[in-house]
Amino acid sequence: MTGLFGGTFARGGAAAAVSDDAWFRALLEVEAALARAAASAGLVPGTAADAVTAACADPSRLDLATVVARAADAGNPVPPLVRALQAAVGERDAAAVHVGATSQDVLDTALLLLARSAVREVDADLAAAAEACAELARAHRDDVVMGRTLMQQALPTTFGLKAATWLAGLDGARLRLAEVVATLPVQYGGAVGTLAASSGAGVLVRGALAAELGLVTPAVPWFTVRLPVADLAGALGAAAGVVATVALDVVLMAQSEVAEVAEVGEGPAGGVRGGSSAMPHKQNPVAAVSARACARRAPGLVATLLAAMEQEHERAAGAWHSEWPTLTDLLTTVGSAASWLAESLRGLRPDPDRMAATVAAAGEGSLAGALAEALTPALGRGAAHDAAAAATREARETGRTLAEVVAVRDDVDAAAVLAAAAPSVGEAGAQVDAALAEHERLVEGSP
Repeated sequence: MTGLFGGTFARGGAAAAVSDDAWFRALLEVEAALARAAASAGLVPGTAADAVTAACADPSRLDLATVVARAADAGNPVPPLVRALQAAVGERDAAAVHVGATSQDVLDTALLLLARSAVREVDADLAAAAEACAELARAHRDDVVMGRTLMQQALPTTFGLKAATWLAGLDGARLRLAEVVATLPVQYGGAVGTLAASSGAGVLVRGALAAELGLVTPAVPWFTVRLPVADLAGALGAAAGVVATVALDVVLMAQSEVAEVAEVGEGPAGGVRGGSSAMPHKQNPVAAVSARACARRAPGLVATLLAAMEQEHERAAGAWHSEWPTLTDLLTTVGSAASWLAESLRGLRPDPDRMAATVAAAGEGSLAGALAEALTPALGRGAAHDAAAAATREARETGRTLAEVVAVRDDVDAAAVLAAAAPSVGEAGAQVDAALAEHERLVEGSP
């Protein structure tokens, strides 16, 4: 995506990795590798394969404008690209162009090469976001924050545990993407998958082509069994879901009434990011908002790719074609979401005092109850209840916290009362440490 909205929705390295130029490079990489694979199987001379490789390495020798113009007429860009390559290498070496292949062989393989390159960029941004989470988890391991369930205040937790939970989600998304990329297969089957045009060497060519490109060799073509694309879609959609969840937490915690975190930083062109056209006092968490916006586009694209899995016979009419722009857009939007989230988290400034104040305010009921319980032996239950209520009113009227009022009382063991009402965060710290340890193991063996 370019133009007015490109800065938001085509951000980060993934967008460049699926550009039109990148598509051409991937298609040419496949054709060059196929020529070499065919030469290794003895189907074409090595000199002809070298000529094809040289032509693919220098796109300026090719009439790519005509390829673009005629792609729609052919139903895909491979037929005009093959003709352009044949013209570039000359009649003698043209036999090494597109040996035994059909358009889908080249397009499917190029699509997965493109996806592999783009996922590498997505992973880099997910890794940057994860590392920012790790830093937040370390720095705020024991800082209390109010836990919220069903959008309501629940029990105290720690900001460290919240950040560690974000971290675990991002690391998990990275692992899932790495597993999918590691199993991406080459496509090579010829017209209907029989390898009939490969002179009996098709299986050898398929294996050699996979080795050239660093892809897995399948036993049969996957022309209409679209698991590789579906697996990519699922892993990318899951990554988008994790990114959206973290970004939503940031947006909610940055609300003016909550103000437990804030995004700090300048926009890429200078100046403060997040201003309003109508309200000069506002500073919106634009990076988190943009991450959510990009991630929101992913489920629909995933659904389109999953719907396209239903394909007929040996080669599909339309469903296959719909995958090319859809997966391209999915890689772009998930990459953009990850890039925005990394920026949001790098510039995130938690406010531990504000978090603690919210927890303390929510805990005044527990403290009042603990004070009443401590006063009951001396005053009786009714009078003790009234005394605790009076202390609560005193705190409210004097602008102090109830804890401050209790701390100066001499009719109870104030320290014991405060300890009894202290918020418990259970094993939050130990879980933070465990998540950080898992993260370090992932970083040491980073995919």
